[in-house]
Amino acid sequence: MSAPQAAAGRLYGVGVGPGDPDLVTLKAARLIAAADVVAYPVARRATTGGVARTIADPYLREGVVEVALTYPVTIEQSDHPGGYEAAIADFYDASASQLAEHLDAGRDVVVLCEGDPFFYGSYMYLHARLSHRYVTEVVPGVTSFSAAAATAGTPLVKRDDVLTILPGTLPADVLATRLRSTDAAVVMKLGRTFAGVREAAEAAQVADRAVYVERASSADERSAPLREVDAREVPYMSLVLVPTEHERATSANTAGSVSVVGLGPAGPQWLTLEAQTALAGADVLIGYKAYVDRVPPRSGQERFATDNRVEADRARHALDLAAAGSRVAVVSSGDPGIFAMASAVLEALDGTDGAARDVEVHVVPGLSAMQVAASRVGAPLGHDFAVVSLSDILKPWPIIERRLEAAAGADMALALYNPASRTRREQLERAIEVLRTHRARSTPVVVARAVGSDAEAVEVTTLGTLDLDVVDMRTLLIVGSSTTRVISANGHGGRDRVYTPRSYPGG
Repeated sequence: MSAPQAAAGRLYGVGVGPGDPDLVTLKAARLIAAADVVAYPVARRATTGGVARTIADPYLREGVVEVALTYPVTIEQSDHPGGYEAAIADFYDASASQLAEHLDAGRDVVVLCEGDPFFYGSYMYLHARLSHRYVTEVVPGVTSFSAAAATAGTPLVKRDDVLTILPGTLPADVLATRLRSTDAAVVMKLGRTFAGVREAAEAAQVADRAVYVERASSADERSAPLREVDAREVPYMSLVLVPTEHERATSANTAGSVSVVGLGPAGPQWLTLEAQTALAGADVLIGYKAYVDRVPPRSGQERFATDNRVEADRARHALDLAAAGSRVAVVSSGDPGIFAMASAVLEALDGTDGAARDVEVHVVPGLSAMQVAASRVGAPLGHDFAVVSLSDILKPWPIIERRLEAAAGADMALALYNPASRTRREQLERAIEVLRTHRARSTPVVVARAVGSDAEAVEVTTLGTLDLDVVDMRTLLIVGSSTTRVISANGHGGRDRVYTPRSYPGG
């Protein structure tokens, strides 16, 4: 990167706001009035100097050099050999060269940009081409969505709400997923995309509170409920606001539901978009306290955190609340369908009568501990495998031992949940004895503790050298089959890699 040229002019990217000249900042007005050269983008078929030029008009001094940067294409097809992207790239290259001539001559150049230069602004492409060569300053402007919220009289977010900015050019299904997983949203770049945006809002169940705004802060501004807008009359300079829900009322006439949500092994990075959506849409959160505490509190959302030994009570409580009209999220670590709350909720549903019997129950999958533990070392579950919990609280030990015998005798890799606790050690010892009667002592074993958390520890050992003292309730064991292999790190740092081939001898 070369140093800026001292004798050259300065380059200014100046945001002029969404439309009203009175929303131009004092700094932007001062720079526009003092500029040697003012450049601005304009559509090829525009009948005026373009939106940014129109906004800045009151601040332009007489005699200023104006440079209209005329787009070769806007919404029409390009006849450029490289298509639209190549045509636009050539346009910005040529525009940068044109401005560089003025800068090299010592003239200060102000490039006008509607809204804010670095928020979907055209100026950023010139900035990328020129800022390493010239002294450059960017002046922020009032964004279109700020003006739109003011036009609609609609507060967008409050307290810890998350606001997501989305381009309407996204596919409708992707847009719907994003809308489901955020508290509030702004969807920009409408025009021809409007029908897909409205479809996405309906699919995400946010259309009832969505507001359409066009040409915010200008003399032609207009706002309306999303569902009342004619798609044939939507200009590009428009957007959709999806404000946060300020109140959530429930009643006996409201259809309640239960979502059993998998939080993944630990931390928000393991949470799926579907899980985020379910948590965001819940009136009530229920679960073991350690899992409930992993979900950030939300205004207006009730939380019931209980002991880990009352699964049936939690399930019945969730169904009763849903029957009364609440949207309930029951949270589980990992995947709710693997030794977790989904089975408990469905069992409670199966055994209930009355209104709770008709409650709709959704199971929202999560990333399981065994999947994360396996990924940490490679692919030890790459072929057929079995999953067994060693806890004998809800099933007798002879059943567990019989299943261990069957899985070990079938030569499958084996994931062992709940292997031991402070008071329950004998079961793990007996389980390892069973496995050693069927597997070589050199069989790889993955010892994964607290996967996904800050306390994560993963070790690759063997069935013969496994130290049972390091195993506790936060540990998951993966015992390989006869075909499971280890790629040694050989002292080069990192961890041994473990995999079970997808082929099997004789197959």
